[in-house]
Formats: sequence, structure tokens, C-alpha cells
Amino acid sequence: MNDVLLWILETVQSVDPVLRTLIAGVGIMLETSLLVGLVVPGDSIVLVASTAVDGTVEYFALIAAVVVGALIGESIGFYLGRWFGPRIRRSRLGGRIGEQNWQRAERYIERRGGIAVFVSRFLPVLHSLVPVTVGMSTMRYRRFLAWTAPASIIWAFAYVSVGSAAAGSFRETSDKLHYAGYVFVGIIVVFLLLVLLAKKLLQRLEKRHLDDVDVPTAAAPTDDAPAP
Repeated sequence: MNDVLLWILETVQSVDPVLRTLIAGVGIMLETSLLVGLVVPGDSIVLVASTAVDGTVEYFALIAAVVVGALIGESIGFYLGRWFGPRIRRSRLGGRIGEQNWQRAERYIERRGGIAVFVSRFLPVLHSLVPVTVGMSTMRYRRFLAWTAPASIIWAFAYVSVGSAAAGSFRETSDKLHYAGYVFVGIIVVFLLLVLLAKKLLQRLEKRHLDDVDVPTAAAPTDDAPAP
């Protein structure tokens, strides 16, 4: 198993670092833009790219590319929602998402304001719907960006750190431990399970704000009017 994993990691690392970083940034941009996140596995792309990180410069360059890509993708979603939101929602693509999911995203933003933007980055489906839905709301872009930026930074540091640390540890021990490959796979699997558990926990904590029940919204922050 060690030999197979070494070949895979070396193949990824053989890709030019600039191209590799660019691919990760574009991948996460597509994942966070309008509904594309439902089909583009941005987290997988970032994890794979992070296994090839070699040194501090590449580490922070990849994180920067992922954060910038995420913000560009979410900004695209925001402005598409602002300019074409109702049309997108009524389109065939919007219909395939399901009116129930649109309503959940809408309720969540109305009830939680900026917190919904932050938390949705870590929730399935909503992380693609929320930017578009926020664009259709009265929340201003600067406020949207202020909440989504820290969430994107946390997400990027988590994925890049785990991927690069697991791969680095494997390279250091692969010639000494015959089960180093299993340790590498175990680290990745445990991380993904923790991510899944965190998503389930967040969904449970936010359930009452997502469900179609009466929840006081007086404390939820709002903005005056949409800004182009």
C-alpha cells in the first residue's frame, strides 16, 4: 500500500505548484458559485492538492487561493441572486433544487441574518443556495462578505492543514513503517468523519431556524435595502 500511495502523492506533486494551486482555487470557486457546489467536489480537490504542499510558501499560497476562490464563487452567487434571483428560482435548474430547499434557505437568512451566512458554509446544499438567496434579500454585499470571509478562511485552513500534515507524515514514515499508508488513510477518514459529524451537529443546532415553525426574529439583524 505504501508504494501505491507514494506513486499517487508523487504524481500529484509532479504537477507544477502554480497550476496545482490554481486548479484548487478554481475548483473551490466552482463549488461555491451558483448551485455548482451540488456537483463539483471542491473539498476533494482541495484535499488532493494539499497532499502535494512542499514548504511554508506553498502552504499559505494554497490557503490563499482557496479562500480567494471561495469568495469569488460566493460573490458570483450573490450577484446572480441579486440580478436574476427570481428567474433562477423559477427556472428548470431552480425547480430541480426544490422549492422546499429555497424556502429553507430564505427562512434561515431571515431568522439568523449574518450568522446564517457563516454557518451555511459548513452545511450541505445550503452552502450553494445561501449566496444566491442572500442576493435576493436586503442584505448588503459588504455585510455578506464580512460573514462569509471568516468561514472560508476556517474551512481552508482545516482542509489544507490536514491534507498537508497527513501527506508529510506519510512521506517521513513510509520507509520505516509498513503500515504508514494505513495511518495516512486513517487520518483522512477520521477527518472526513469529524467534518460529517460537525455538519450533523450544526444542522441539529440550527434545525429550529431552518424548519417551518414560528421562531422569534426580532434579534435577527437586517439591512435596509439591496445595493448593487
